[in-house]
Amino acid sequence: MTLARVALTGAIGVVGVIAFRAAGLPLPFLLGPMLACLIAALCGVRLDSWPPLTNTMRTILGVAVGASFTPAIVGQMGGMIASLAMVPVFLLVCGALGYPFLRRVAGFDKATAFYAAMPGGLQDMLLFGEDSGGDPRALSLLHATRILLIVTILPVLLWTVWGIDLTLPPGAPLRGVPWWELAAMVAAAIGGWQLAKRVGLIGASLLGPLIAAAVLALSGVITQRPPAEAIQAAQFFIGIVVGVKYTGISLAEIRRVLTAGLGHAAILGGVAFVFAEIAITMGLARPIDAILAFAPGGQAEMAVLAIVAGADVAYVVAHHVLRIVFVITCAPVVFRVLR
Repeated sequence: MTLARVALTGAIGVVGVIAFRAAGLPLPFLLGPMLACLIAALCGVRLDSWPPLTNTMRTILGVAVGASFTPAIVGQMGGMIASLAMVPVFLLVCGALGYPFLRRVAGFDKATAFYAAMPGGLQDMLLFGEDSGGDPRALSLLHATRILLIVTILPVLLWTVWGIDLTLPPGAPLRGVPWWELAAMVAAAIGGWQLAKRVGLIGASLLGPLIAAAVLALSGVITQRPPAEAIQAAQFFIGIVVGVKYTGISLAEIRRVLTAGLGHAAILGGVAFVFAEIAITMGLARPIDAILAFAPGGQAEMAVLAIVAGADVAYVVAHHVLRIVFVITCAPVVFRVLR
């Protein structure tokens, strides 16, 4: 990582935001920098991000999600059990369809195909896959392509099918949030993150602040989400991280890995649609909530979409947290058994 690359990456991201806003496209602070960095990376520009900063931005999303856990929402969570019970089955179907495609059609080795087929826990899947003899570069690009495709297509569907305006601010402006609530949010973000790291919690930078903010929200200390400016900043850096993963991609990787990633993402998208339709038909969730809950995108990206689209954030995030927990805890065991 160099300061010059980080600065250049940020500047490209800003150009993406400006272009999306000028064109009136949805989610300009997320999709703008993500696609701008992707295009720059495919053109050979060397990009980079600064992990401490991006992790700090993830804490903002954690607080935003945690602040959504009001007493009324918590009282309704018992009704999620039937829907949450579908998550393990969803993962089994994703693996049963994704692994053969990546192994037999795309031709990846067993470890790479297996850990790329697991929809969740990007960093953990890279670690497990590399330890098992997989290709970390291919794993990174396959997972990044899955997230990129899902996060790009979903907003278009929300915008065109449901007519949801995704260009609106995701909350109240900074001046509309009392200073004591801002102070409590900062304490929840930093304190929750560091405490979660100490105890080894999965996704500490997101889940730690989420839990801390939920406690504050349920106790009445905070009554709203972080200001719109903070959530937009979080979207910006999360979008950059997805695009940066394509830095240094070769023509051979584009032909093989990127194409395979697109095919795999399409398979997972189809599975997600079927499970969301089941949840809707059974009356377990509204269409927008079910679609976002089963969409196999990144946890942070799905949290952004849920917040901006006005979905049931608690419902959506609960499904993604459970999905990631299942993937991280069960994938290594399943791979050892199958091997």
